[in-house]
Amino acid sequence: MNTIFENSRTENNAEAVRDFFRTVYSYMFAALGISGIIAYRVGNDPNLFGEYFVSATGGLSASFYVVLFAPIALSFVIQWGYNKLSMLSLTLLFILYSGLMGLMLSSIFLVYDIQAIANTFFVSAGAFGGMAILGYTTKTDLSKFGSLLYMVFIGMFISSIVNIFIGSNSMGFIIACLGVFVFTGLTAYHMQALKNMVQSNQMSQGQKNKIALIGGLQLYILFINLFLSLLRVMGGRD
Repeated sequence: MNTIFENSRTENNAEAVRDFFRTVYSYMFAALGISGIIAYRVGNDPNLFGEYFVSATGGLSASFYVVLFAPIALSFVIQWGYNKLSMLSLTLLFILYSGLMGLMLSSIFLVYDIQAIANTFFVSAGAFGGMAILGYTTKTDLSKFGSLLYMVFIGMFISSIVNIFIGSNSMGFIIACLGVFVFTGLTAYHMQALKNMVQSNQMSQGQKNKIALIGGLQLYILFINLFLSLLRVMGGRD
């Protein structure tokens, strides 16, 4: 009898984990859809892009830098304030984040040809999917590996900010190569962390809903950064 109850609990827990990840990926794909539509619309209309991001003198406008850095601030607000914010507030911020990322990504259509973007997207999807499965299924603890990758990521982030003003192509390429390694590794790490979190059974349904949104945001960010890193390495400029 105890075996029957234990098997039932295991099956219910496995179903709860599957439901959780369906929600996580629903958020991730929704964000990708919002960003993709906006990026394609703005990036393929030079006049519209110019209205948003080009100043009267022909340089980049202040709104370009707002769009460039605002998603970073928003991601911190969402991830650090999820306990205090309502689910509605988190969802609205999530949509706003996705839209701003779409505006930021529109610039790639002015730099790379559409075939290179499409090819890189599918390569990114394959690499992301493989590492997500690895993180979900592996029994190896990836927490130390994740901590190491975040240290590398911080260095990459600082270097990327500096390179915006330096404009070094060689530095940009090195950062992109590191990014491919870091973001694929962090995908596996976050998948394992999310699975362990939802299996703890110490969260209310409301908390699980919020964590699913945060998880979708994290995976979305990792996918976008992996895509941009691979595009920098693989993509032929238009």
